[in-house]
Amino acid sequence: MIEIAPFAPATASVIVLACALALFAWGKVRHDLVALIALSACLLLGLVPASRAFSGFADPAVVVIVAVLIIGRAVEITGVADAVTDRLAALKAPFALQLAMLLIAAAALSAFMNNIAALAITMPAVIGVCRAANLPSSAGLMPLAFATILGGMTTLIGTPANLILSSVREDQLGAPFAFFAMTPVAAAVALAGVAYICLIGWRLTPRRDAGHGADEGLLATFELGPLSSEDIDDATTDKIMERLKAAKVAILAVLRGSRVLDLETARPLQARDRLLVTSTNDPLDVARKTSLPMHGQRSQADDATTIVAVVGYGSPLIGRPFDEIRWETNGDVAAIAGGVRAAGERAPLSRLRIEPGDQITIHGSASRIAEYARYARLLEVARRPILSFNRTRAAIAVAIYAAAVVASAAFGMSTAFTFAAAAAGLAALRFLPPKEIYSSVDWSVIVLIGAMIPVGQSFQTSGAADIAAATLSDLLSGAPLFWAAAALATATMLLSIFLNNVATAIIMGQIAVSVAYSIGVSPDALLLAVLIGASSDFLTPIGHQNNLLVMGPGAYRFVDYSRMGAPLAVIVIFTTAYMIDRMF
Repeated sequence: MIEIAPFAPATASVIVLACALALFAWGKVRHDLVALIALSACLLLGLVPASRAFSGFADPAVVVIVAVLIIGRAVEITGVADAVTDRLAALKAPFALQLAMLLIAAAALSAFMNNIAALAITMPAVIGVCRAANLPSSAGLMPLAFATILGGMTTLIGTPANLILSSVREDQLGAPFAFFAMTPVAAAVALAGVAYICLIGWRLTPRRDAGHGADEGLLATFELGPLSSEDIDDATTDKIMERLKAAKVAILAVLRGSRVLDLETARPLQARDRLLVTSTNDPLDVARKTSLPMHGQRSQADDATTIVAVVGYGSPLIGRPFDEIRWETNGDVAAIAGGVRAAGERAPLSRLRIEPGDQITIHGSASRIAEYARYARLLEVARRPILSFNRTRAAIAVAIYAAAVVASAAFGMSTAFTFAAAAAGLAALRFLPPKEIYSSVDWSVIVLIGAMIPVGQSFQTSGAADIAAATLSDLLSGAPLFWAAAALATATMLLSIFLNNVATAIIMGQIAVSVAYSIGVSPDALLLAVLIGASSDFLTPIGHQNNLLVMGPGAYRFVDYSRMGAPLAVIVIFTTAYMIDRMF
């Protein structure tokens, strides 16, 4: 341990935190690695005792987050939420009303499960409703992303940031938040926000269609070939080029064995060469029109179809090759094309590893695709058929989840215990495949939280939080609670643009308690202001994973988010301040 002067802990803590914030904002270093670096620095500087280094991983908030992710994944796989949203989308009503029903359903789902799962479940229904109204998907996807963010604020388990602030409250005030402690304020904010989105917000989204179907203009990157020996003379090659041009296909590269060559370098073409191409047309139609074989076979299933999907965060496919889908489904479903990233890589599809946000074209049995997409968290951007599900198993899964909620909310039992027991019960009853139990948890987030909790506590124990609070207290001196809450919510919201909302909650939660004591208001009032601000990522696509996931399918640009999100941010801030002022 490095010895530091008695007056230096606060300064050292600020330096460590500032460096961590800079790395978080830079985005070139994994967030979990940044958190571990910050924790290591605190250990070396003596800001965190060695005995407390890994105390964050034993924090009840971490246990609850792991358990909720497992429970939510089990409920997601049963298909009960898909069935509800499918039926809502099928109701005959004006577009604005259908969209409103789906957004309310998405917000309600995100209150009790992972926000990304809520988005994945409702996204196909929203796209289907948009198409039925002859509107591009961009009219509904950004509103959907914002609605799932708003819904996540409303309960203790709705988002990890809420659990972190509950942990801060327990550390500072001796008791965590109750399960629905934030609901009066957060529900009012969510209702105001969803009302704005349904009445005005969706009209501010760009009318720009990315073409979410293989026949609607979405860029697909796929392989044609291998060429036969009859296709390699110059005359035949020229004919192939003409057919590709007529089919609106652009050649990216020639794949010759393990080499990737430019077309001119590769001339004359050789037998077994493959062409890496891009097109806005259905890859299978391109293969038929050009009389060239392609990577992946046409399904012989009676309900064979081709759809485009986006790989959601938390998908078990992440890091695996494109052919994983074919292997896992015994050939019933196959990935036949990648998207924009695959075009940029200019590499054989067999070399590509799937990443979050990738667009992939998959082909196979429609019913098998619907089933597999739910397991693999593929956010389909085409209307999927309503899939039958086992009502008994779905009811049991929902009942177990509800029992955990009731035990915590009504009987005061430990949230960590009730949700861990529910997760264990669902796993024992095999509601999740064994390998899914661990893969359903985003362990990078768990490492981030577990490492940052001691770092955040050191910010308080070193006196740095008191110094920051004194500065804010001087600025807010004499201000009514309304403006103090608005200021904390705004500061937190702006910080969350650059940082993970978990890191934002850890930092701002410590400051909120100190500011509250300094200006003589309830710590809960300002903790709730921070809670709302930490989850209000409406101004950029990078503020929240859901915003980023809809960016490609909605054909959104960076500046599109603030057009709809800025008024929503103002509504959230002032609704939060009003409700806190009324309650406290």
